[in-house]
Amino acid sequence: MSVMNDSKNPLLQIKALPSFESIKAGHVEPAVNAMLADNRRHIEELLQAGKDYNWENFVQPMEEMEEVLGRMWSPVSHLHAVRDSEDLRTAYNNCLPKFTNYHTELAQDERLYKAYKMVAAAVGFKDLDQAQKKIIDNELRDFRLSGADLNKPEQQRFKAIQEELSGLYSKFEENLLDATQAWEMCLTEDSEIAGLPQTALAMAQQAAEQDNRSGWKFTLHAPSYISFMSYADNRALRQQMYTAYVTRASDQSDQTQWDNSELMLQMLRLRGEKAQLLGYPNYAAYSLETKMADTVEQVMGFLNDLAERSRAAAQKDLDELKNFALETDKINYLEAWDAAYYSEKLQQHRYRFSQEEVRPYFPAPQVLSGMFEVVQRLYGLRIKQRQGVEVWHPDAAFYEIHDSTNRLRGQFYIDLYARDHKRGGAWMDECTVRMRRGDTVQTPVAYLTCNFSPPVGDRPSLLTHEEVLTVFHEFGHGLHHLLTQVDYAGVSGINGVAWDAVELPSQFMENWCWEGEALELIARHVDTGDPLPKELFGKMLAAKNFQSAMQMVRQLELSIFDMRLHSEFDPDGRLSIQDVLDDVRREVAVMIPPEFNRFQHSFGHIFSGGYAAGYYSYKWAEVLSADAFSKFEENGIFNRKTGEEFMHSILEAGGSEEPMVLFKRFRGREPSIDALLRHSGLSQ
Repeated sequence: MSVMNDSKNPLLQIKALPSFESIKAGHVEPAVNAMLADNRRHIEELLQAGKDYNWENFVQPMEEMEEVLGRMWSPVSHLHAVRDSEDLRTAYNNCLPKFTNYHTELAQDERLYKAYKMVAAAVGFKDLDQAQKKIIDNELRDFRLSGADLNKPEQQRFKAIQEELSGLYSKFEENLLDATQAWEMCLTEDSEIAGLPQTALAMAQQAAEQDNRSGWKFTLHAPSYISFMSYADNRALRQQMYTAYVTRASDQSDQTQWDNSELMLQMLRLRGEKAQLLGYPNYAAYSLETKMADTVEQVMGFLNDLAERSRAAAQKDLDELKNFALETDKINYLEAWDAAYYSEKLQQHRYRFSQEEVRPYFPAPQVLSGMFEVVQRLYGLRIKQRQGVEVWHPDAAFYEIHDSTNRLRGQFYIDLYARDHKRGGAWMDECTVRMRRGDTVQTPVAYLTCNFSPPVGDRPSLLTHEEVLTVFHEFGHGLHHLLTQVDYAGVSGINGVAWDAVELPSQFMENWCWEGEALELIARHVDTGDPLPKELFGKMLAAKNFQSAMQMVRQLELSIFDMRLHSEFDPDGRLSIQDVLDDVRREVAVMIPPEFNRFQHSFGHIFSGGYAAGYYSYKWAEVLSADAFSKFEENGIFNRKTGEEFMHSILEAGGSEEPMVLFKRFRGREPSIDALLRHSGLSQ
């Protein structure tokens, strides 16, 4: 890899927006090396100044250095996720240990730790605002959690663990991406594609044509997989696709070069050792130090309570599905590869409703414009696309958010469609955070990424209602990042927000996708422009909680598995990861998958995505989001006063205060589980 001239390295030219068209793999390591070296020099200058440390002469410069480093790395990390290549992957992976070393060095530097303590003890500390105090409190906590109080040999071991974990996370994700991309199913006979809707066939035909083939190409990317499993009449082909999907990156796959088995065990060993070095009994206890929940017992009690409330209803859901499948097609047994197919059939039979039926009413451009109108009505914000901004792919677009006084509040990129060399799933990530430097305030910028079916020919992408929920979910995260009014990067936007509260704004936004008044803005027929018919909306509402109990226990299964894996599992003991998952399923699940199922090998949330001992956060935050939305149900879903209260109390406050304080400021009380149970159809 050639070393680029620093003066020409776009990663070192820190501008308002990244120069995606100019960034090459060869720029990455030189930029990282240069910036880390520069930061180390500046930190030494700060520490050698021998000052009485305060916010202005110490904390603010540290914040600014960390923010610039993040802005340099952000486009690299993003490109690795949305436009991966062999050269970029190599550069990215070469840099991960450099970042780990740097951050661990800082977190264990006794001089830095002492300086932050000095700021906290200074006479002027009481005059700092709430956000500044929260940053310093968080820093002192993070020093402890990073081993600053350990002796030197223990610190060195902690640092080595951090570095090894960073590499394991990246390798897990790459194995999953490679295993997903390596599999395809090409069909040429009409009998093989019976039952599939035209949208799925058009996408598969376009994929085959791009490979210069005839027929239809199906893959393990979510849009292709979900459509095939939900609609394909050919049971043997469903089994083939299911087997490939649930054995990705595992010992049960035909392609074991991407097996994540040992990586997972090694992660769990290292996480456990890391927690014990710091005096915690297990990694889950360590993880909860930065979350709303206080103890493992509290989390497990919450999850087990929900499971107890849901399991009987989930069993009823499954029994109905089995009976329907056996009566409809006279099959002997409902297999795992039959579940989505017969669920779709049963939903159509019971409610005369199918996700395919609503697709024509959700063309992606209309969904976006409708979502932006929802935000305007709630918060008085205008969102417009801006042309001429560098992006990484023609699918990506750039938007700006202005308030009622025409003040620029935030900017974001959006990239909706699945393609090769792009990581699966949907997410929001930071490009730039809001931060004050002197008299200027930096505009926050976000990336919003999804993986929907791409447009076919001249026709726009048509979304299912489930996919509309995903867009709103990620945009909720985006608004949390973009609308913040906090001027300090450490607690600006989603930064500093407890992990089990960070899903509140995202899950909160999904509620508008179920409201007729909002759907008038979101849903318009792709050909006629007609709104969603009231009869079809009625069917959609009637089907809203179809199999919701089964979905609930599935999420609880994963959450309990995650907590048990990180609180009681011994990676070197007699039981395997599979044994733990099997045990949880016996307690919680109603449909047990086949023995070859290796879901955990693709469970990126907890093995590479930051949700280790935190997957419960989705359900925890769903209690918050459902209860928050109930205030709109009381006052009107577009009540501007309520919208502005939510914006000021939650979205603008970022991580500047504890989430329970912010929630009570908005709701006037602590959260109640009642709204979640009601929304899920599980109220007694």
